[in-house]
Amino acid sequence: MFPAAPMAGYDRAITIFSPEGRLYQVEYAYEAVKRGMTALGVKASDGVVLAVEKRSASPLVEGTEKIKKIDDHVGVAFAGLFGDARVLIDQARVYAQTHRLVYGEPIPIELLVKRICDIKQVYTQHGGVRPFGVAFLFAGIDRKGPHLIQTDPGGTYLRCKARAIGAGAQKALDLFTKEYHEDIKIDEAVLLALRGLREAMEEGFAAENIELAKIDIYEKSFKIFSPSEVSALISKL
Repeated sequence: MFPAAPMAGYDRAITIFSPEGRLYQVEYAYEAVKRGMTALGVKASDGVVLAVEKRSASPLVEGTEKIKKIDDHVGVAFAGLFGDARVLIDQARVYAQTHRLVYGEPIPIELLVKRICDIKQVYTQHGGVRPFGVAFLFAGIDRKGPHLIQTDPGGTYLRCKARAIGAGAQKALDLFTKEYHEDIKIDEAVLLALRGLREAMEEGFAAENIELAKIDIYEKSFKIFSPSEVSALISKL
């Protein structure tokens, strides 16, 4: 019998740390996110914007939606495995509606994010399961104002001003580092998000390959732009 590779046991078992303190299966889940299509968000002083690269593997298949509405006051974009995202988005919707029924008010954004991260974290601790290979960008407004929060496969979340996840994330982040400023308004944030997505996408930057959404303090309702609206905004870049 040939001896097992030195890291094989740690590589297969989700509940065992390697001698270096690493959980390889969780790290592989992060890699699934890095291979996903780019998703990004920008928080303005009066709202939040989400933008996502949308592609289809075949011209015979319609592209899948990568921006989803959770409740009237919150939506989410994601990068990674679509099936994993679908399960967690459905659960987020249940949390949001249950909170409305019990307390008579929209669920606070950070509370919703914490609950989803609790699920993600549990799946890094138990045998017989694998981590969720998806990262989210939650965008919403509550009594504390606008929120842009990223979650990762390990159950960590970060409050962000501007953020990008997926294959082209670094190019978008480089642009945000140069151009983002604290007093940015929602209309400017929409254009900044589109410029970030243009940097991240190697080719095919066009309305039919983009999803765009926003929520602001004026309407307080999560809006997903139509392709014609996206095309009109692209013409302003």
